[in-house]
Amino acid sequence: MSAEGLFAHLASGASTVCRCWAVVRKDGTVLGFTDHDRDLSFEGIVFRADSGITARALAQTTGLSVDNSEAYGALRSDAIAEADILAGRFDGADVRAWLVNWAEPEARLLQFRGSLGELTRAGGAFTTELRGLSEPLNHTQGRIFLAGCTAVLGDARCKFDLSQPGYSVEVAAGEVTSTALFRLPALPEFEDRWFEKGRLSVLSGAAAGLWGSVKNDRVDAEGRSVELWQGLRETVAPGDQLRLEAGCDKRGETCRLKFQNFANFRGFPHIPGEDWLTVSPVKAAQP
Repeated sequence: MSAEGLFAHLASGASTVCRCWAVVRKDGTVLGFTDHDRDLSFEGIVFRADSGITARALAQTTGLSVDNSEAYGALRSDAIAEADILAGRFDGADVRAWLVNWAEPEARLLQFRGSLGELTRAGGAFTTELRGLSEPLNHTQGRIFLAGCTAVLGDARCKFDLSQPGYSVEVAAGEVTSTALFRLPALPEFEDRWFEKGRLSVLSGAAAGLWGSVKNDRVDAEGRSVELWQGLRETVAPGDQLRLEAGCDKRGETCRLKFQNFANFRGFPHIPGEDWLTVSPVKAAQP
């Protein structure tokens, strides 16, 4: 990449520049867009000119202020489809934006790097915020002292390996009552409520890549019923492959007995509760 080449081109007095954007979704899908009138290609990405996407001016400041902008364009089934937006596939996607000399794409400058923010759609078009890398600094930082664990099961702080036998399973969906309620085989190796507060991920079908948190996991005479806290934003068909991961209720006892992982427990199980804080002293009875 040659920013110097771009600067030299801009200094020539006659510029041939355009903007290019690369969007990387959480499922790994990479999409390229440009406001030029023909496709461009660099860094292994094809930036399509027929997507109808453009962006407003980018606001950049010194210090820790958040760089921000906005992108908008038409909804197209082969670029940014309304169904993918509804399914949440673009939520939090990584974004990079360049100023490019379209006559010589090697002369370009990376102007923005961040993620997609709030995305709205109306009248066959969409609008989305572009949030800079300093946006996460607006989030609450530091550790919170709670009795329950503050880690997410299987993350870098928890360190538990969910691929161990007995803690996850892949199974085909049976009857699908709604986007939040699924009938599955009995799975006798997993006891009742084993997956409550766990995770259900869709591995195949129209909803592949989506996941939800498990609210209820019940075993009955006909099999197993799994209900999510919130319905998936795409339809799951009978036969689609699902992955279930064991649930954790964040209690120290569960961490110790169910996962044998108490050494990595990220809570404070012996911290006094509110009832202890409200206790008043009692004068001892006189002998």
